[in-house]
Amino acid sequence: MSNTITLKKAATIKTLNNIAASGMNVFDKENYTIDNESDHPDAIVVRSFNMHAVDFGDKLKAIARAGAGVNNIPVDKCTERGIVVFNTPGANANAVKELVLTSLIASSRNLFDGVSWVKTLENEGDRIAKLVEAGKKNFVGKEIKGKTLGVIGLGAIGALVANNALHLDMDVIGFDPFISVDTAWKLSRNVQRAMSMEEVFANADYITVHVPLTDDTNQMLHEEAFRLMKPGVYILNFSRDGLVNDADMAAALESGKVGKYITDFPNEQVLNMKNTVLIPHLGASTNESEENCAIMAARQLKEYLETGNIKNSVNFPNVELPYAGKNRVAAFHKNVPNMVGQITSAISDFNLNIADMVNRSRGEYAYTMIDIDNKINGDIIPSLEKKIKQIADMVAVRMI
Repeated sequence: MSNTITLKKAATIKTLNNIAASGMNVFDKENYTIDNESDHPDAIVVRSFNMHAVDFGDKLKAIARAGAGVNNIPVDKCTERGIVVFNTPGANANAVKELVLTSLIASSRNLFDGVSWVKTLENEGDRIAKLVEAGKKNFVGKEIKGKTLGVIGLGAIGALVANNALHLDMDVIGFDPFISVDTAWKLSRNVQRAMSMEEVFANADYITVHVPLTDDTNQMLHEEAFRLMKPGVYILNFSRDGLVNDADMAAALESGKVGKYITDFPNEQVLNMKNTVLIPHLGASTNESEENCAIMAARQLKEYLETGNIKNSVNFPNVELPYAGKNRVAAFHKNVPNMVGQITSAISDFNLNIADMVNRSRGEYAYTMIDIDNKINGDIIPSLEKKIKQIADMVAVRMI
């Protein structure tokens, strides 16, 4: 296990946000130094800090995002330099799920508006009770039982929302063309499968979106989508503000096509819209979620630095090769023919035997790990590393 491994040289970890102590405690003092002022860290742990203008330094090997979204990290730049970017899918799923369901019920019952109105009565003295009885008719809501919830995106959060909505006696219809096998196993068979987003739009009384912001999903909720929806539909957005075309949403709210818009991403345009519930990005803001994300991010980072194994990377392939303490070559390179052959040839030039190896690709890039059977003389390591780095289309090499 990685917690028994001693690094050849202590690694420097830098944080760009306040990271829960339970996460940073994963890094033992024997192998790691926490230095938030370092200009040349080996790895960075980050939450929401915008890294697009950050100078990475020459030693940076990995970035771990304590959360799911990585829009604040220049992933393409990292890939070109052979820097692994991790995220923590599912670590904050329960926190977001609870807020989605809370907002779903509270907005249906006009709870937010009602509570705000009661606050305006603070100077009415003995008249408060009568005013409340007279005014409550303005906040009559509707129950969610028996209504249809459409869930777009059935990842860690979407699946939890779908399953829990069933327990609230809602009908649930879900759409996700990229659903993983693991998530499919966890999803209740009572969740109806939609073959398209349009099917969700046409049938749902409430729609909640749980997808990443990509070129394909950018402004996916727009005028044409609203036109397909039921009149008065409620839309919940706890994923990214860029999923919604704000101008089209404002028009849909004004006409009543959308009955209410609940979002965790307020901006200047949304603040001026009618029938909105605006939440200050609280989706993952629980002590438990922050700790879960920090611990998961730190463990993935530690495992990579100590063994080269990768789990939950957004730009490298997931790779696991049991680590037996042998010298290991970890190479990130273009996904082109004969790369593995060239790496093994370089190793054989030093009369070294290969004990085990693994190669995985992701798009234009691939990652190869090779364990060497021999006990390598320390003088050979830098020479072998240099020889492998000289291979055309090689991006980054580490000797572990």
